[in-house]
Amino acid sequence: MKIIILVEGKTERVFMHFLREFLQTRLTEMPKLSCRPYHGRIPKDDKLRRIVEKLLAGKKPAQAVIALSDVGTDDFIDAADAKQKMKNWVGNNPNFYPHVAQHDFEAWLLPFWSDIQKLAGHNKKLPSNEPEKVNHNKPPARHLEEIFRLGKRRRYQKPRDAKSILEGKDLTISANACPELKAFLNTLLTLCGGTPLS
Repeated sequence: MKIIILVEGKTERVFMHFLREFLQTRLTEMPKLSCRPYHGRIPKDDKLRRIVEKLLAGKKPAQAVIALSDVGTDDFIDAADAKQKMKNWVGNNPNFYPHVAQHDFEAWLLPFWSDIQKLAGHNKKLPSNEPEKVNHNKPPARHLEEIFRLGKRRRYQKPRDAKSILEGKDLTISANACPELKAFLNTLLTLCGGTPLS
């Protein structure tokens, strides 16, 4: 099975390695996962529809396209609104699956806060036990930037530090704290004949 995941940037690309590791432990046959970064925002409106249709057609078509967007933008109110808008933009396409990181990808890193504290060199308190409720006023990425600034070891750099935080971690820990991550993982598991996370 060929699955293409549309993502916003470099941090999500780093995540693909850990996503593959997660799937390898749960699937008998691995899908061919391909990541398409858009360096900022995933396209919207008719442009998104055209991209999805093109990826699902052609000589080597994908069997599924997943869009993974941050909610942290003026385009969306919350996760439900983001998924509905992406679905509306693409139209009635059963091979398109909209997903989001609420409010940004770094929410999925917050469950590993003790590791973040060690990496940053500071004991700043966890912003919330519900990572996806850390909102637009001060999104998860800003909390990570702040703890790294307070630790004074180095400046937070998204791809490098996301990789360090996720190295050797079980994504189910984050999925259990982040419903949107769990939904994303369950879409992949279901598409590939695996057992969804409960």
